[in-house]
Amino acid sequence: MRELGIGLIGTGFMGRAHALAFNNARAVFELPVHLKLAALADADTERAHRCAKDWGFAQAHGDWQALINNPNVDVVAITTPNHLHYPMAMAAIAAGKAVYCEKPLAVSLEQADAMRRAASAAGVVTRVGYNYQHNPMITLARQMIASGELGEIISFQGEFSEDFMADPASPWSWRCEVEHAGGALADLGSHLLSMARYLVGDVVSVCADTQTVHARRPAVKGSTDHLKSIAVDDQVHALLRFANGARGTVSSSWLKQGYKNHLSFEISGTKGTLAFDQERLNELQVCRVGQDGFQRLLAGPALPGYAAFSPAAGHQLGYNELKTLEVQELILALAGQGADGTDFEAAWEVERLATAIRVAAKEERWVTVNSL
Repeated sequence: MRELGIGLIGTGFMGRAHALAFNNARAVFELPVHLKLAALADADTERAHRCAKDWGFAQAHGDWQALINNPNVDVVAITTPNHLHYPMAMAAIAAGKAVYCEKPLAVSLEQADAMRRAASAAGVVTRVGYNYQHNPMITLARQMIASGELGEIISFQGEFSEDFMADPASPWSWRCEVEHAGGALADLGSHLLSMARYLVGDVVSVCADTQTVHARRPAVKGSTDHLKSIAVDDQVHALLRFANGARGTVSSSWLKQGYKNHLSFEISGTKGTLAFDQERLNELQVCRVGQDGFQRLLAGPALPGYAAFSPAAGHQLGYNELKTLEVQELILALAGQGADGTDFEAAWEVERLATAIRVAAKEERWVTVNSL
C-alpha cells in the first residue's frame, strides 16, 4: 500500500482538529493509502516539538518552509491565521504537494485567484476546510433537492451566528484585521455561502449591508486605556439571486447572544421545505406538501459516513467526526477515487461571492457576481 506523508502547519484549535481527523481516519476507514503523520510545524519551536510528540507526528519544525521542503511530506495541511494561507499554499504547490487549507482560502480575491490558477497548472489536489458540508445529513439534504423531492427550489434562508465577540470588552485579535480577512462574513459567513452554493447552486447577484457595531476593542484582554479601532464587519445581511431562479437571504454575526454554532438554513421548494441547524447536526426537519408540520429525520447508519462511527441511529456524530469525513474525502481524491469536497476552484467561487457582498454593501447596490 502506498504511503502518504502528512505535514501539518499550526497547532491551535484547527491544528488539533486536523491532527485528530488524520488519526481518526486511519482508525475508522479502510483507506486506499497508508497515512503517515510525517511532520508538524509551528512558529513556536518548543510547542511544535511538544505537539508533534503528543499528536503522533514523526518530526517537528519551527519553520513552515522546512516542513514543505521535507521529502517525507506529500500533503500540506494549513491551519494558520488567514494571511498565511497564500504564501504557504503557493510554496506547497510550487513543491508539487497537495494542499489541505482551512477557510477562508485567502485574504483577497486576487490571492484566491492566484492560488486556484497555480493549483490547476501544477495539477495538484487541493481541498478547503468547509467541513460542515460533510455531515451525512447535509448529503441527505442535497440528495433530496437533486431528486426533486422538494420540487422547484424557490428560496434559501440561511444564518451563521455565534456570540464569541458579543462582549465589547473582548480583546482585539487577528480576526479583527481587514488585512487578515477578519470579520463575521469571512470567519463565519463563508461557511454559509459555501453551503448555499453546495445545496442550491451558483449565485448570480447580491445586495447587502454590513455593520461594525463595536468600533473599538481592547488591544489586550483587560485593558481599558489602550483601545484599537476595528474596521471589519460584526454582522452582515445579504439578499441573493441564484442562477436557477431561487431567491435567498443570508446573515452572519459574531455578536448574537446565546448562539454557539448556529449555522442554520431553510430551503423551500414547490413541494416542500427542509430545515437544518448545526447546533442539532444529527437532525433534518422536512415538511412535504400535505403535511401540517415538520417531520424530524434522525441521522443513522443508513446514511453514508455515519456507520463508520456508530452502528445505531440517535447516537450522534460531532464536529470532529465531520472533520474526519472531510479528511477521508481528501485521501480518496489523492488516491484518484473521488472528486467530492471543496477544492481551490470552488473556494475561489465562495471568495468571489463574499467579495461581491462586500462591494454591494459598500456601494449600496446590486452586484453581479461574475463581474468580479
